[in-house]
Amino acid sequence: MNLRAPVTLLDVAQRAGVSVATASRVLNGGDRVPRPELQERVKAAADELGYTPNAQAQALAKSSTNVVGILVHDIEDPYFAAIANGVMRAADERNLLVMMASTFRDSDREIAYLSSLRAQRARAAVMIGSRRTDAESLARTATEVESFLSSGAGLALVSQSGMPAHTVEPDNRSGSADLARALVRLGYRKFAVLGGPETLATARDRRDGFVTGLAESGLEPIAVETGDFTRDGGYAAAGQLLDRNADVDCLFAVNDVMAVGAMSALRARGVDVPGKLGVAGFDDIATLRDVWPGLTTVRLPLEQMGRRALELAIEGGEATTETFKAEVVLRESTAILRG
Repeated sequence: MNLRAPVTLLDVAQRAGVSVATASRVLNGGDRVPRPELQERVKAAADELGYTPNAQAQALAKSSTNVVGILVHDIEDPYFAAIANGVMRAADERNLLVMMASTFRDSDREIAYLSSLRAQRARAAVMIGSRRTDAESLARTATEVESFLSSGAGLALVSQSGMPAHTVEPDNRSGSADLARALVRLGYRKFAVLGGPETLATARDRRDGFVTGLAESGLEPIAVETGDFTRDGGYAAAGQLLDRNADVDCLFAVNDVMAVGAMSALRARGVDVPGKLGVAGFDDIATLRDVWPGLTTVRLPLEQMGRRALELAIEGGEATTETFKAEVVLRESTAILRG
């Protein structure tokens, strides 16, 4: 069987009667644009020969590709998935291709992926994650961020403030403080907090905001249990709380997936929600539509945050920070107490 050799740029140039450089400018782009009649001849020759432009050559000619990278801490987490969905929809509207990688909250992996996108001349990238507190890893990430931006690519971060790039930040502290006030108005007085790892500033901000909201009514949490920022982390932390026989009437988990895990643990132990114990979360992820009782939470415009991050990355310019407000949503998992 005879296999036909792939059509090269030289073949196209010879068919069109132009130089290879001219054919490259027409098909791969570049600063100098050939005359319209030459463009027509080159494109016609490419169509006749079935020539496919080389993506790497296009990137070299244009200094970038039409690729946008998304680096996300955990794509299985509905919070991150919703933000990434917003990025992808905005990219699709601009005819940009998306490459996505899950970093699994590993800073070294995050840096390596960003470096790889820089080497591939990506047009832009959006980094979606929960802000960390480790100074050493933050410094290394900041160095790679600066290198990425110096290459001419655009970059925006979601929930990762403190970097020399555009940032989209949810108002975690105010949102959780508003939730605390709302729960106190419902009649709750004895609170437990299911917090995430101390190394995640997002979890700390939400915990601290909630504590601040309680303090306005002269209250403080009776118990604070830490756990992984996951459904299983919430399940385990709620189990630990029950094992301690803590005298609480409402449980606040610093994200919805932890709250859902906590509700499963309470159900397994025969604890009625909200009859015996109220439960609240944070984020208002889409999967809550299938949770009963409906979870009281704090709503963030997750897809809108992703869209704006992509816009900022493409626009470039001086680094800015945009904060998205949070909204308390009361549902069946917290009842109006009378007493």
